[in-house]
Amino acid sequence: MPTIPAKQLREIASQLLQGAGASAEEASIISRHSLGANLAGHDSHGIIAIPGYIERIKQGHIAPGAPFEVVREASVTTVIDGHWGFGYVVSERAMQMTIDKAKQHGVAATTVYRQSHVGRVADYPIMAAKADLIGMMTADSGRTSKSVAPFGGREARLGTNPICIAMPSNLEGTLFIDMATSAVAGGKIGVALARGTEIPEGWILDPDGNPTTDPTDRSRGGVMLPLGGREGHKGYGLSVMVEIFSGILTGLGFGHDPSGRHNDGCFMAAFNVDAFRPIADFKQEVTEFAAYLKSCPPAAGFEEVFYPGELEHLRTQQKLQEGIFIEDTTWERLRSLAEEYGVASSLGF
Repeated sequence: MPTIPAKQLREIASQLLQGAGASAEEASIISRHSLGANLAGHDSHGIIAIPGYIERIKQGHIAPGAPFEVVREASVTTVIDGHWGFGYVVSERAMQMTIDKAKQHGVAATTVYRQSHVGRVADYPIMAAKADLIGMMTADSGRTSKSVAPFGGREARLGTNPICIAMPSNLEGTLFIDMATSAVAGGKIGVALARGTEIPEGWILDPDGNPTTDPTDRSRGGVMLPLGGREGHKGYGLSVMVEIFSGILTGLGFGHDPSGRHNDGCFMAAFNVDAFRPIADFKQEVTEFAAYLKSCPPAAGFEEVFYPGELEHLRTQQKLQEGIFIEDTTWERLRSLAEEYGVASSLGF
């Protein structure tokens, strides 16, 4: 179970993606986002996903070098067809267009369809926050395989349907919320499988509709649960809204077609704070608000109160120094691909 420097892992991801047909630019963008997820402590969206992307390339489900097409456009709106390109590449470009329009017009919104997995949704609204805008993004997989039951149900009808909102501030780390509307992101179950560990009760039901801590139950016909436990109607309702923004508004539709390509539909928006109040005042007040939250005395079992997004910032600083833990199963998959593409020795395997 090796711990590898982030720089080396990023190079591994980049070289393997190029071996599978991605351009150097595409591979650089994907590896930057993927390793950023590892650094933030979200291993489910990190380098563990690279072999899966390569398999989708081999199956023809991801198209390296795919065209980026603006299908419909107005001063503050854009509709983009990613033509099955890498979701990281398509969504990064789409968010930058949204940011540029919002800076000019005050607000802007974009929908994107026919792109592969976008990874950690936070990366794109954080782009807006760093440009002194409020950023928002939702994502859904359209009619491709579903994994989450509606509240009170026991069969899959929804995706994990993440939502992220990021705020500009003067804080060291961006203040943001990035969350699946299911009890947990689906990739975290994959991490548990790779590491041979149990999962907490409340994440999934087994094929008979009973609570389980066995991550293999999901692939045997089990189903993930909406966020909220006994109050899961809240996560369920939020998930429905995300699906409408990202599935129906984008034109992907809803439902369950497990034979289809993974198709991340996204809605993104950016708001120019200066259109509402001076940005310097807003950023300072958000910073003071975060300090106010952190000044709260910790409850029993807690050592400190963090502002939303602070833990990801702290983990990133730590892992840049200490390296990133990679489970043996993922490391062996990476090694096998490196041998297939003839780059194992140069990548340190």
